Amino acid sequence: MAGFVLDFEKPIIELENQINAMRQNAATEKKDVQNEIVKLEERARRLREEIYARLTRWQRVQLARHPQRPYTLDYIDRCMEGFEELHGDRAFGDDPAIVCGPGRLGPKKIFILGQQKGRDTKQKLYRNFGMPNPEGYRKALRVMKMAAKFHRPIVCLVDTPGAYPGIGAEERGQAEAIARNLFEMSHLPVPIVVVIIGEGASGGALGIAVGDRVLMMENTWYSVISPEGCAAILWHDSTKAEQAAEAMKLTPNDLLQLKVIDGIIQEPVGGAHRDHAAAAQSLKERLLQELNELEKIPPEQLINQRIEKYGKMGFYERA
Repeated sequence: MAGFVLDFEKPIIELENQINAMRQNAATEKKDVQNEIVKLEERARRLREEIYARLTRWQRVQLARHPQRPYTLDYIDRCMEGFEELHGDRAFGDDPAIVCGPGRLGPKKIFILGQQKGRDTKQKLYRNFGMPNPEGYRKALRVMKMAAKFHRPIVCLVDTPGAYPGIGAEERGQAEAIARNLFEMSHLPVPIVVVIIGEGASGGALGIAVGDRVLMMENTWYSVISPEGCAAILWHDSTKAEQAAEAMKLTPNDLLQLKVIDGIIQEPVGGAHRDHAAAAQSLKERLLQELNELEKIPPEQLINQRIEKYGKMGFYERA
C-alpha cells in the first residue's frame, strides 16, 4: 500500500520526488537552490490542477478505490469526539464491515454509521473488504432506531464494493435485511445525511443510503453495479470496465445532474488520499451545514419530503 501510485498520478509524483531530492542535496551540499525549488513547486501545483481537473470517470473510480484513501473510521477520528462504537445485531452476531455508534460532531450529538474497509491483509479479512453481511445491516438499523428514540440525527458514510454475496449471507436473509433498512429509513423521524466517501455499489451501498440529503465526495462513484460487473454482463469481458464506467454515468457530477444526489463535497487537489485532514474538515463543515438546515424541519414534514424525494426518481417527460 505504501507509495501506491495510479498511472495518471505518476508525472506528479516524479516531479514531487525531484523536488524532495533537490531539497536533500541542497541541505547536504549547502547549496542555495531555493529559486529552482519554488519554480518546480509552482510547476507541480499547475500540473496537479491540470490533471485532476480533467479526470475521466474511470480515473475517479480508481481514486475511490485508492488504498490510502480515508475510510469511515479515519473520518470519525478526525471529525468527531466521544465516539462509542456499538456492536451486534442482537440476533446473530457482530459484523466488523459496518461500524456505528453515538458521538459528537462539533456541538451536535449524532449517531454515525458506515462501511469500513481494511488497510492490510489482516484488516481486510477482518472487515470482509467492506462488504457487510445481513447482521451488519441489522446492526445499523438497530443503531438508527436508537438514534430516533433519542431524537438525534443520523450520518451514514458509504464505502463498499457491495453487500457480501456468500451463501451464509443469503441463508441469513441478506436481501430482506437490505430491504428492511430501505423501508425503515424512509420514515425515521430524524434527519439523515448520507455521504458516499468511496465506492457506492449496488444494494450494499443503498442499505444505509436512504437520506434527506445524499452527498458524494468529489472522487467517488455510486451505481447499481461496478464497472467490471457491468462490462462482464454487457460484453462478457470485465477488462472493458473503463468503457463501462464512461457509459454508466456514476460520478458525482453525473448523479447531481440526474438528481440522484443533492451535492458534492470538494476534496483536496490530488484526492482525499493525499490529505486526510483537509478532506475530513470539508466533510465536517458540510455535514454541520446540512444538519443545521434539516433540524429546522418538523419530523412529519421531514418524512414526507424524504418519501417524495425518492418517489420522484426515475420519472421523465417526453417533449
